[in-house]
Amino acid sequence: MLKTLFWGVLMAVSLSLSAHAVTAAPKGPTKTKPSAAKTSRVVVVPLVEVVYTALSAAQLAVADKVALGKIPCELAAHVSIVPNPQSAGRFILELGREKHFMEPVLTSTGAVRLEDEKSGAVWLQLANKSMLMNQKQGKRLADDCMNADQLRVAQAMERSPQPGLLDPLVVEVASPAAGNDRIQKASATN
Repeated sequence: MLKTLFWGVLMAVSLSLSAHAVTAAPKGPTKTKPSAAKTSRVVVVPLVEVVYTALSAAQLAVADKVALGKIPCELAAHVSIVPNPQSAGRFILELGREKHFMEPVLTSTGAVRLEDEKSGAVWLQLANKSMLMNQKQGKRLADDCMNADQLRVAQAMERSPQPGLLDPLVVEVASPAAGNDRIQKASATN
């Protein structure tokens, strides 16, 4: 019973809407007033001159370490970093259609860090790879970005990895009986 009532109401509503659409249509050709000659407006936007604050000597030292050029990343992405021609020590970073105006930031670890405070973009450059993150969105935009130097370091790290924190410590000790020619390996345990 309820099902029949529902379908009946649905049909009535649809019929009334279609009838309204038919009556709302214009009855004949509509007359349009001839418009005056179309004029186009040109909007002049004044250029805003950006005033940059001076970078410290430490920030300029970080800027000297930044890898420049087109850097390939994972998933066929590319990051392009060029110096900002308007301000020494600052950079323009492009990823696809996004453009970020980066400034060096000092770190306690010695890693190269560039930030764009406005967009939240952060470029981290390590010895073996670089990555682009967005602090505001909380996600990585590009990862495993490596120029030729970083690729060599990454390959060297793969060939001879660092020992793990929980791996046993191996200490090389010179044997006094055999002279300095022989080195014995001893495992130090706690």
